[in-house]
Amino acid sequence: MVNKRIKLTHGSGEHGPGRRIKKVAVLGSGVMGSRIACHFANIGVQVLLLDMAPRELLPAEQARGLTLDSSAVRNRLVNQSLETAIKTNPSPVFSKHTASLIQTGNFDDDMAAIALADWVIEVVVERLDIKKQLLDRVEQYRTAGTLITSNTSGIPIHLMAAGRSADFQAHFCGTHFFNPPRYLRLLEIIPTPETKTEVVDFLMHYGDKFLGKTTVLCKDTPAFIGNRIGVYSMLALTHLVEQLELTVEEVDKFTGPAMGHPKSATFRTADVVGLDTLVNVAKGLSENAPDDEAKEIFNLPPYIRQMVERQWLGEKAKQGFYKKIKDDKGNSEILALDLGTLEYRKQEKVTAATLETTKPVEDIRKRMKVYEQGTDKAGALFRAMHYPLFEYVSRRVPEITDDFFRIDDAMRAGFGWELGPFEIWDALGVRETVEKIRAEERRIPGHSGEVADWVRQMLDSGHESFYQVKNGVRQYYDARSKSYKPIPGAESFIMLNDLRGQRTVWKNEGLTVIDLGDGILNAEFHTKMNTIGSDVIQGLHQAIDIAEKDFRGLVIGNDGANFSAGANIGLIFTMAVEQDYDGLNNAIKTFQDTSMRLRYSAIPVVAAPFNLALGGGCEFSMHADFIQLHAETYMGLVEFGVGVIPGGGGTKEFALRASDEFKEGQIVQQVLRERFLTIGQAKVSTSAAEAFELGYLQAGKYAVSMNRNRLLADAKAKAVELAEAGYTQPAPRADITVLGKQGLGIVYVGANSMRAGNYISEHDQRISEKLGWVMCGGNLSTPTQVSEQYLLDLEREAFLSLCGERKTLERIQHMLTKGKPLRN
Repeated sequence: MVNKRIKLTHGSGEHGPGRRIKKVAVLGSGVMGSRIACHFANIGVQVLLLDMAPRELLPAEQARGLTLDSSAVRNRLVNQSLETAIKTNPSPVFSKHTASLIQTGNFDDDMAAIALADWVIEVVVERLDIKKQLLDRVEQYRTAGTLITSNTSGIPIHLMAAGRSADFQAHFCGTHFFNPPRYLRLLEIIPTPETKTEVVDFLMHYGDKFLGKTTVLCKDTPAFIGNRIGVYSMLALTHLVEQLELTVEEVDKFTGPAMGHPKSATFRTADVVGLDTLVNVAKGLSENAPDDEAKEIFNLPPYIRQMVERQWLGEKAKQGFYKKIKDDKGNSEILALDLGTLEYRKQEKVTAATLETTKPVEDIRKRMKVYEQGTDKAGALFRAMHYPLFEYVSRRVPEITDDFFRIDDAMRAGFGWELGPFEIWDALGVRETVEKIRAEERRIPGHSGEVADWVRQMLDSGHESFYQVKNGVRQYYDARSKSYKPIPGAESFIMLNDLRGQRTVWKNEGLTVIDLGDGILNAEFHTKMNTIGSDVIQGLHQAIDIAEKDFRGLVIGNDGANFSAGANIGLIFTMAVEQDYDGLNNAIKTFQDTSMRLRYSAIPVVAAPFNLALGGGCEFSMHADFIQLHAETYMGLVEFGVGVIPGGGGTKEFALRASDEFKEGQIVQQVLRERFLTIGQAKVSTSAAEAFELGYLQAGKYAVSMNRNRLLADAKAKAVELAEAGYTQPAPRADITVLGKQGLGIVYVGANSMRAGNYISEHDQRISEKLGWVMCGGNLSTPTQVSEQYLLDLEREAFLSLCGERKTLERIQHMLTKGKPLRN
């Protein structure tokens, strides 16, 4: 069972004093309900998923002789919903085994079973009358003290609680999971005045630590926090389009990654979410927030009203702001909507001097300042959207939240912004931006040019920023006490940005060594995509040297977008093209030596991978003493895609692990085949759970952090634990069993048959045979025990020989120029 393999840090049973979540009942199996159920199953919780029983038979059911009383019919809706969810790409589950924790049923037959649940979550259609009817039944069957939450994006929570028993009201709360629940980190918690404080505290902690969410405490106001600010921001842009004469492509180019927003930016996001969803939230805000000074912004511009009338709702309708078509040759093409004519046309290439200026600026805070100063359309849009936004969010305090940092949390976790509005404001300078807000042309309804009183009072009292870092702890300005306070829960996180200045021990262009405290160092990559080149390798050796001398452990982790995309293949390509094989041999050996140094240093090394951990990033992790990884880690040895085999110790390591499985009594041919195919097919895990199944993780040598923000703190805690347990320096292995000719026969026959069936190319076959040669220890006559260095030498020799192949160079060049593998 995968829930036994996924080891959540500190164990999934610790959910706070006096309350444990063993079983959850999810009522409603639609898009949100089925996926919320899957996410609870992801963390090993048993789930009861219920929905309505059908009122009519399908023709196929009638043909089979089924009736409305047949269980297959009664649970048809819920089973179909769950099956559809599991087949969705990207998947809502960590592993194919996860669904075994979900039991299905229907409201008529199985409602009594919610008495055994520790938490009941209602997730039916967004209608107050239907939700209240279902909650009537929940109250009938629930056990006293059971948590009850309603998942809603905007229905007032207090209306659902009205008239219920005191125990129900005390344990009732609103929850707003953002869709898809596995991937979007925002979970809004919306209590009523009757909700017990300890219930709110529990949900905030549980969502953070075990569901991996950024939990944001919200007031029971229209659209809560995330959608209130997010929809305002999107609709503000829709009103700016005509004034600034912007195209759909320009808006998405200007408001994408350069601005610290997701690639889907604005209009592409609207297509994905669905224009009808955006319209419904806007309508709700227009009706339910009559005192909002910017309420006119929620009145949709004419072009959006016409799109809705024509049912151009986005991806669900196969057209929205963009439309995918096939040209005369059958090739796919994506057209863009002309907002003036409402006709689709070919996309236009977008260029802007401001975007070019921001490109080399990696630091997002510094980039915001550069962006603001742009003199073209991009710069004008930045100012036109941000100045009113700053004014708007300042006025939402204390209406929607007493603590402004929760707005930043919601926008980062729910909308994928790198910085929240107040963080951007800080980056631009609070005082000078207040003056610019006053001077900015009034383009958006509700934009008066005046920020909220509490911001002016903050500045008048000499406080120049919303946030500050003191002694490595991030603090926020509290308007009530007119002083800075630590952000609640921040003590559980380690943010390198807050430590880097004061705690830097050593650095070069590619890596910074930071003192995490308690005798533990952190080695932080900061190259593009955190690729591994000579600076990173030099830095790792330096970090180990320092740790062995004056510290007691090392963590390898960072705060970037990805742990590491692997080796810098541009350097490999340059040396290979110039036929500098001595230099290439030395570079590969240095890479291998670094992996071995991580494995056999005198101090414990803990790797903390997340998101992409590919190639060399995977190899370094596999050689650490322990891997503390985020649940969303996409780990793999992908070197086949550029025409080589793993050359930083990865091939050696898989041979070593296969040998250990031989000793455990596994069928040797099957073990070799599985390990071989993982590398040969460049398999990348879709989760931490799958990384274990693919062999990148070893039982007892890894643990999973559900919350990305907790990852470095969890990794540090593990390094301390290993050090205090009396860590001893291990010795290199010389007892690795390789199969020689016995294994090579399996490899070569398999590669030949795949080539004969045209499943792989001739070059793929050659790489496969080189991989097999290393994993089998070469042309040994019988199974033999060899050393790690023996295998590393074979690995390096194979890597070098493949770098001399023209087709390998073509693959590397294609990856460098096109960003995707070449099949040749």
